[in-house]
Amino acid sequence: MTALTEVADYVPDQSVEIADLAEELGVSAADLRIFHRYFDLHRIRLAPDKDLRGLMVAAADALTGLRGNEHRVRYVLAGRTIGTVGRVSKNALHEACDELGLGHAVALTVTEHACASGLLAVDLAGRLLAADGDPDALALVLTGEKATIPGSRMIPGTTVMGESSAACLVRAGGGPGELLGYAARTHGEYHRVTPPKELAVRFGQQYLSMLVDAMRAAVAAAGIDFADLALILPHNVNRYSWSRVCQQLGLPLDRVHLDNVPELGHCFGADAFLNLADALRRGRLAPGDHYLMAGVGLGATFSAMVFRH
Repeated sequence: MTALTEVADYVPDQSVEIADLAEELGVSAADLRIFHRYFDLHRIRLAPDKDLRGLMVAAADALTGLRGNEHRVRYVLAGRTIGTVGRVSKNALHEACDELGLGHAVALTVTEHACASGLLAVDLAGRLLAADGDPDALALVLTGEKATIPGSRMIPGTTVMGESSAACLVRAGGGPGELLGYAARTHGEYHRVTPPKELAVRFGQQYLSMLVDAMRAAVAAAGIDFADLALILPHNVNRYSWSRVCQQLGLPLDRVHLDNVPELGHCFGADAFLNLADALRRGRLAPGDHYLMAGVGLGATFSAMVFRH
């Protein structure tokens, strides 16, 4: 069994209007109106003063349970979308571990599920800890990236990328924060980030059903029904796609925590963790509540996890 002990976020102070980035990103006036009116995408946060190492450290520093427990952290996993983030001679994850006092931990990066790699990292962390058999051991999962590589600033016609980050502590075992069900579905026919038009059209047509399928599988694995979910913590691609998901599942849209979509945009694999941290601050989860975290990675992987708070 796997459980989330704590989650924390780092949201940069600099808020930038998407309209101010339109020319740079090649967003037309018509597309900008769609982003605002239908997608509810208005602003993103940028961290010009931080590199990838800085984003990871800032989120981890916000974890109250990390300080004084560094010696218990056996694994540090970065769930990333982008595989190449710097020079061969420079390793942002190892630098972050050193700065956090975690140089003794096994550090690795998970990229196979793209923007759903954060959920994969949580599952992998729990499996590694369970195999070790130390009930006091912890794993640190880090998510969030820099939107600086060409092509990483926006998914055309879908969303704009922000630079907020998140961190969570994972332990093996049940109790509060227990992971009840996990499902990941990879549709390899969509492996190209920039597919030909025919394939892109087909992906758009099947996107909803593939996401709903993963969510249903996770809920079934948890042994509950959708009616038992107090909250869905989404990936922040846009509001419109989640309204369609709710229509298909027969759920009210307010069951999905969409507050961060207009303010943060899509923050790679950090979205669901950012939304969890925000939901906890707002008191949207009570002890014993079930919630679902969802993520979609281009490539294409659709993932969902169900937890008991």
